[in-house]
Amino acid sequence: MTQGERLIGERYQLATILGQGGMGQVWTAYDRRLDRRVAVKLLRPDKVAGPGTVAEELRRRFVRECRVTAQVDHPGLVTVHDAGSDGDELYLVMGYVEGSDLADHLAEHDPYPWPWAVAVVAQLCAVLSAVHAVPIVHRDLKPRNVMIRPDGTVLVLDLGVASVMDTDTTRLTSTGTPIGSPAYMAPEQAMGGAVGPYTDLYALGVLLYELLSGTVPFAGTTALGVLHRHLYEPPAPVRVRRPEIPRELEAVLMRLLAKDPQDRPGSAQEVYEALAPLLPAPGSRPVAGPLDPTRPFLRPQAPWPDRPAAVPPMPATAPAPPRPDIPGAVDEARKLLDQGRLTQAVDILGGILPAAAAEHGEHSPVVRSLRKQYAATLMDDGQYRRALPELRRLADEFPAGDPQALRFRYDAAQCLEQLGEPAAALAEYRSLLPLFENHYANPDPGLPLEVRRRIAHLLLSLGDRAGAHDTLVRLLYDADRVHGPAHPLPVEIRRTLHWLGQVR
Repeated sequence: MTQGERLIGERYQLATILGQGGMGQVWTAYDRRLDRRVAVKLLRPDKVAGPGTVAEELRRRFVRECRVTAQVDHPGLVTVHDAGSDGDELYLVMGYVEGSDLADHLAEHDPYPWPWAVAVVAQLCAVLSAVHAVPIVHRDLKPRNVMIRPDGTVLVLDLGVASVMDTDTTRLTSTGTPIGSPAYMAPEQAMGGAVGPYTDLYALGVLLYELLSGTVPFAGTTALGVLHRHLYEPPAPVRVRRPEIPRELEAVLMRLLAKDPQDRPGSAQEVYEALAPLLPAPGSRPVAGPLDPTRPFLRPQAPWPDRPAAVPPMPATAPAPPRPDIPGAVDEARKLLDQGRLTQAVDILGGILPAAAAEHGEHSPVVRSLRKQYAATLMDDGQYRRALPELRRLADEFPAGDPQALRFRYDAAQCLEQLGEPAAALAEYRSLLPLFENHYANPDPGLPLEVRRRIAHLLLSLGDRAGAHDTLVRLLYDADRVHGPAHPLPVEIRRTLHWLGQVR
């Protein structure tokens, strides 16, 4: 059977290949069940993952990330229809989009009109504003992951895929190059630190620079050389090449490309507001032909500044709901969890908690057990913003040094890390470390080592390379002693230290 005759997931028949890259291939396909054309991305984890990666873990994370990203509601994101695994490959099924990817669009229009560049980036700000509110970090924003539709609207592709293939940015592929796209990689991402919305804003700056100048700000013959330039070299001013570019636009660009995340704009919304005066005014010019990205701004599209909570609280005046069957709801949630249907299980567990508290008491063992399962399921489902207050409430149920309280605080620190709050996560890990090193409070000898590893990577993300290096050197000695030099943890630490030594 040829690739074009292959059936994916017993449903999607591959037709023609649209493109391929380091992570896999994209095909047009035919959805037999719903009689429609779709796009299918095939990924080979063994081609991009570092040594020792467990394929089953990658599959689990892939499905979870696809589930989370499918919940983001924004017209600037390609629709996710399905996801799963087929043999050795992971597959992602998306809506088929007509148009051109931004890299081809740029190649066809040289020089790229600066009003077009502003319109593209402003639309991307609207998308990132919605994505970061979840919160999700794209991690691999680049022209090949952006589509221009015939009506001029912009769509972002591959949301969540890079985070599946890249648990730690310092991990190398089998070919010895970093996962991701070095030309668009922020300094903190290149150094293996924690990523956040500020990481996507840097990639957005690289993309804007490329649209305005025709080339990326930092190029080189090796990935390491490119990353070194991201870390230490300032970008050349674009107005030297194109004096017609407004000074205000160059100022926004330079802020996006700041080495220190704290010197970049605070959010995608802030970038949009800075670009808004440069967008075409409604009715100021006739609509151009297809693929004109200024067209949507004849009626400006601003990102939503305030997104509603995922589950809004019930008004105080609402009538009391019927008394639910708590044991039955718990059984149903367990069945859903066994089937991997986390989002439905989250809704059931969150829905019965108020009734369980009313019947058994807020601090009862029944409610505590339910809340623990609820928080764990939220984390598994990638809903860190909702999991954080539940974990803090659970930690407060126990004395400060109780092992269960410490584990809930540890999970809360992981939520902070995922939410793009590295300073707060670092402070929490540092406060937990001496408590975890007390064997009475923590019988797991590997946990303090993991906390120290997370501290090192957060120091990298905050720009403290010397502190991260010292932390990793001491950690390597203890990891070798506890686990042996062949264990994945000391192997990873050595790789990170080697990487640090090359880019320092």
